[in-house]
Amino acid sequence: MTISAASRVLVLNGHPAAESLCGSLAMVAANAAEARGAAVQTLHLAALSFDPNLADGYHKRQEHEPDLLMFLEALRWCDTLILFHPMWWGAAPAKLKGLFDRVFLPGIAFAYEGDGHFPKKLFEGRTSRVLITTDTPGWYLWLGYRNGWLNVLRRQILDFIGFKVTHMKTIGPIRDATPAKIEGFKDAARKLVA
Repeated sequence: MTISAASRVLVLNGHPAAESLCGSLAMVAANAAEARGAAVQTLHLAALSFDPNLADGYHKRQEHEPDLLMFLEALRWCDTLILFHPMWWGAAPAKLKGLFDRVFLPGIAFAYEGDGHFPKKLFEGRTSRVLITTDTPGWYLWLGYRNGWLNVLRRQILDFIGFKVTHMKTIGPIRDATPAKIEGFKDAARKLVA
């Protein structure tokens, strides 16, 4: 799906720090989507206040804090989610994973019907695009780790609830990136809305 004037885009900066490369890239993508005429909402994980711990699992429902309700409404509103986050220890930062744990719940993001083993995807029909910053080269993520987190994020989280992943890319290494490299990362963020 191409981002167009009819699109509703949610850009989520999944970095838990207020200032980050992911935040800069998220703003580049949001500006590019707005330039195409799309309606855009941008959320920064660092600004969201909630308990990331799903303390009782699925046994007892925790009340959603106001920021989780806002995130859920933004998810329901959008037709495209653009997610940026760093890869830490082979996965997402704990607060981002906590956001998923707290919001992507049975009856909210997916639902089992009857005796079925496969859930109904309650966000069916939406797409997602993902850009992950990392210091591990992409070839080693694939060869050494078999793209573990990328597969989990794509198949067991986003697709599981109905967000079809149309673009997923890692960029890096970030640690000693030159200004020219950072411009290349910004180009990758712009291409997410092409």
